[in-house]
Amino acid sequence: MSFSAYRYMGMLGRVVFVVFVVITMSAHHSHSSLDRNNIQTHRGTVTQYDWRMPHVFIRVMAPNSVGDVVQYTIEMLHPPAMMQRGWGKNSLNPGDQITWEGAADKNPNRHYSGLNWLEKSDGTRLTMENPLSRPESQVVVEPSVDFTGLWVRDLRGGRPHYYPPSDWPYTKLAQELVDNFEESQNPQVSCMNPGPPKATLLPYPMMIKRPDDKTIVFDYELREAPRTIYLDRDHLPAKPSKLGHSIGWFEGDDLVIETTNFVADRWGTHTGVDSSDQKHLVERLSISDDGLALEITMTVTDPVYLSEPVTIDYFMAKIADRNFVNVDCTLENARLYLEAGL
Repeated sequence: MSFSAYRYMGMLGRVVFVVFVVITMSAHHSHSSLDRNNIQTHRGTVTQYDWRMPHVFIRVMAPNSVGDVVQYTIEMLHPPAMMQRGWGKNSLNPGDQITWEGAADKNPNRHYSGLNWLEKSDGTRLTMENPLSRPESQVVVEPSVDFTGLWVRDLRGGRPHYYPPSDWPYTKLAQELVDNFEESQNPQVSCMNPGPPKATLLPYPMMIKRPDDKTIVFDYELREAPRTIYLDRDHLPAKPSKLGHSIGWFEGDDLVIETTNFVADRWGTHTGVDSSDQKHLVERLSISDDGLALEITMTVTDPVYLSEPVTIDYFMAKIADRNFVNVDCTLENARLYLEAGL
């Protein structure tokens, strides 16, 4: 593998069209402050339940270790992942009496908690267990023959997307950004979403639709706008944007997409790697694993940040189709997400 290739490796387990998919989406930054060896149980009163992006939070007034009533912050996952675990926007209300178990913060003076399970006073029990992780769980997923359907990234090859690639050919400007990388620079902390290719690398599902024979639409869940790929090469571009102007065509069974007409975009290429209005993106999508996997090769050219093109190899798994989840992002939740409930 050349130094300009940055690979995300994934493996898919499959029996005919029955797939065992475990989607792990826990935070890499905030939850790292938790001590997984210090599991505590608390009882208190819910004061706030924020069913928002980027993560769901609960505020609870409860006694601490010395009996003083303090405000605890419980952080969970983003709403689609919580729905997968049986939660909803009406699962809790202010005034609910709850008992919960979760990992405590490594700093004993911080009242920040993870969550294993939660029980309401009426006996209702909610957990963070993913039903798809159970051995008996079998989710029948329809394969795709034309790229359409709902796809999610396959992370079983690791999580290198959380940091800037260490071996890319950066320009001096980009190298300075990478050397000074901080999670606080994440545009999602400001409830902003980058364009491709970073848009595709985010953990939220992507729906591919073919509304007619002239367009293909990439609808990114929990993002403000879909991305349209025009199969007419003469289609005129609109105003420059983060999503750019995409022209697509087929080479055999592969879908090839060329995108230009971008605007400057924070983290528009990768985590910690900005992009300019000179970004040029070529993507090649291939269906594999009998329609249950999607392999995407993304080649990025951007002379402002890259001294030569880089290639990102990415893998996605087909999941059962469902309606998209539309949840607002709030600056308060984004701050909590970044600061681990501080």
